[in-house]
Amino acid sequence: MYIDNKVLIGKSLDKELYIVPKMANRHGLITGASGSGKTITLKVMAESFSEMGVPVFLADIKGDLAATCMPGEASEGLNKRLDKLGINNFNYKGFPVTFWDVFAKNGHPIRTTLQGVGPTILSRMLGLNETQEGVLAIVFKIAKEENYEIIDIKDLRLVLQYVAENSKEYAVNYGNVATQTVGTIQRSLLMLEEQGGNYFFGEPAIDINDFIKTNDSGLGNINILHAVELFKKPNLYACFLLWLLTTLNNTMPEVGDMEKPKMVFFFDEAHLLFNELPNYMLTQVVQIVKLIRSKGIGLYFISQSPSDIPDEILAQLGNKVQHTLRAYTPAEQKTIKAVANSFRVNPEFDTAEAVQSLGTGEALISFLNENGEPNIVEKATILPPQSMMGALDDSIRLMVISRSVYNGKYDTVVDRESAFEILSAEMEKTKAEEEAQKQAEIEAKEEEKRLKAEEKAIKEAERAQEKAKREEEKAKKEAEKEAEKARKNSIGYKVGKAAERTANSALSSMGRKIANEMFKSLFKK
Repeated sequence: MYIDNKVLIGKSLDKELYIVPKMANRHGLITGASGSGKTITLKVMAESFSEMGVPVFLADIKGDLAATCMPGEASEGLNKRLDKLGINNFNYKGFPVTFWDVFAKNGHPIRTTLQGVGPTILSRMLGLNETQEGVLAIVFKIAKEENYEIIDIKDLRLVLQYVAENSKEYAVNYGNVATQTVGTIQRSLLMLEEQGGNYFFGEPAIDINDFIKTNDSGLGNINILHAVELFKKPNLYACFLLWLLTTLNNTMPEVGDMEKPKMVFFFDEAHLLFNELPNYMLTQVVQIVKLIRSKGIGLYFISQSPSDIPDEILAQLGNKVQHTLRAYTPAEQKTIKAVANSFRVNPEFDTAEAVQSLGTGEALISFLNENGEPNIVEKATILPPQSMMGALDDSIRLMVISRSVYNGKYDTVVDRESAFEILSAEMEKTKAEEEAQKQAEIEAKEEEKRLKAEEKAIKEAERAQEKAKREEEKAKKEAEKEAEKARKNSIGYKVGKAAERTANSALSSMGRKIANEMFKSLFKK
């Protein structure tokens, strides 16, 4: 309840326990075993901040916070509780609520772009190791430098393919991008898509300022994320919270000290946020928790045990509500002692014993005073919520959604030109050019083949012509030979030859006679 400019959360026998508005952005912690009343405390705080005019964001992981939009109803149990607390002016009422849902079934869609999430948080979503995360960071850097906007999963999938296919070009400036590593990231993307990641990544992206609204009566709007389905995927749920925390820090301007927070966020099942969180990411979260209060944002973590929250974060949480804890093992007993030592001692009771004996709806409470100092721990009973407890009828939920100022703003997915369209066009162009070049090469080879065939045909024709010529000459010689042979075999030729031999013989005989006569005449002298 918001009373006298203070947030009343619980009452002890003689004290009312308030959160001082200007200390509400010093963050807080709600812890306790299952069934100890953490959800009621969260609900009472959310209602009180709303009455103070401070918008709230919380995750409804069991579906029992949605009825905050409806007024509660008196019951015998609640009346007894109010009598015990000495509260007479308790009003049951509903609060302004906006429903959100990553899967767009039970609330307005919450989307963001992949480049808005960034490679660090996305790597955790995908469960990547250090090497794979490094490759993903390279891919995001290349996409940014080449103006490939990574909006949704299909954008990233195609950019990964593009970088892998051109890895040699990027190796000098960015290092090796192994095809096998890209394949692993692609498989992880497929798994994320099957978990519903395709609902979360896209446009129109949520405007974080839409969470920071008040209604016409000045009540802070209570933004309820329907997380029943999302919580079944713990890694996706945790990464959503991490993205939200990072976005708040990057988006909200510095405002310094304020009389009341600009907004309060509740992180239920906060242990999931820190499970297996790498040291460098934990360092970033610690830094955000330290600095975000100067932006008017209060963070309240809800978990079963303070040991679920890293010590560096715990040190920043000034407003604490500790419900009962059970200690059956040495480790649990050690936790009890650590919890007791985290409070400023109250000499009227033993804190370690008290935390184990608290009933449902009771808690150990220590809020910061006006000076920012933790008050002495008090054992108190938490106020009942003013709104309705339990699940909300679907028809009422739909009515609230239809009347919301955001009805229709985020409903229709916008798929504008981004990396997928640009790269697809470039790849098609490259493919067409490659096909044209291939066709040109084929045609060139065909032309070369044709020319060779033509050249071969010419050579064969020349060889045939030469052969024919040789054959012709051979035939001619054969003919001449045959003609000569025929001539020599003719009668006239033979008679002529015989006469020639006779004449030669006669001439030869006559010559011998003449020679003899001449020889004789010489010797006579």
